[in-house]
Amino acid sequence: MAKINFGGMEEEVITSDEFSLEHAREVLKDETVAVLGYGVQGPGQALNMKDNGINVIVGQRENSPSWDRAVEDGFVPGETLFPLEEAARKGTVIQFLLSDAGQVAMWPKIKKCLDEGDALYFSHGFSVVYKDQTEIIPPENVDVILVAPKGSGRTVRTNFLDGSGINSSFAIHQDFTGRAKERTLALGIAIGSGYLFLTTFEKEVHSDLTGERGVLMGCLAGVMEAQYNVLRKHGHTPSEAFNETVEELTQSLIRLVAQNGMDWMFSNCSTTAQRGALDWAPKFRDAVVPLFDELYQSVVSGVETKRVLEANSAPDYREKLQKELDVIKNSEMWQAGAAVRSLRPENR
Repeated sequence: MAKINFGGMEEEVITSDEFSLEHAREVLKDETVAVLGYGVQGPGQALNMKDNGINVIVGQRENSPSWDRAVEDGFVPGETLFPLEEAARKGTVIQFLLSDAGQVAMWPKIKKCLDEGDALYFSHGFSVVYKDQTEIIPPENVDVILVAPKGSGRTVRTNFLDGSGINSSFAIHQDFTGRAKERTLALGIAIGSGYLFLTTFEKEVHSDLTGERGVLMGCLAGVMEAQYNVLRKHGHTPSEAFNETVEELTQSLIRLVAQNGMDWMFSNCSTTAQRGALDWAPKFRDAVVPLFDELYQSVVSGVETKRVLEANSAPDYREKLQKELDVIKNSEMWQAGAAVRSLRPENR
């Protein structure tokens, strides 16, 4: 493992320099990795492993859009693409990548497909940590492991294709075979991780649910809408409000942050922007700390889990979800966004 200093705290991480792809292939040479679910994380992880020479099969519900997508991506029915239970029986590593609600629904059937010594792999600690709600309790005679890419399934694939990789956390919940860690690291490298850092199932799900509801999605969407609405209220055009709220962030500033950090982004902006950002950042920080504390406690207590399972298990959840997404899509702010994106040189 490489030792990296993170702001004075030393942490061990694993890269392909310490755990090579060749070694990962050797570790997994006798394994059949069954990727159950071809929705969000499934395609990226399955295709990356396939491209890296790992024996991969996909399990997906037949006659579904995701089944058709797997076929389009080169998985062959009856050879490398099977119904969920059949794939689970064939696999020695079972990557349980269905949605959280889907895992709850399928667990009684998938559990029966596990053989002694198999590895049950998750990319989210949700189902195992909140077992009181999900009733997902793995048998004692399998490895229970986790590799959680820090990004969407689409990014797992695009980063792999451009050679950058995506950072992932890893955890071992249960080591029955004595090989759980080696298997986990091999799978983490095989799916295209840039580097791997150690966590636990509990810490992964607590940080992940907080991040999704916070900075990564919920908070981001909320503060964008707030700033856009304030600008519009004071007479700014939709184009001006959207460009100052979203376009400049996504097309310019966040790229500078990604390259070398927030301080570097600040140093590459005007002195007027620097002064304003330095003065106002603490105000925003202090304003939202109580909200983040509330959010974190809601995650740890299981309130967020209950909400997810109730909403996403409803028979009409897809229709209700689409209505909520359509409200965002059809709002003035994101209609302005569609117009702005259409004017980018690559889209004209």
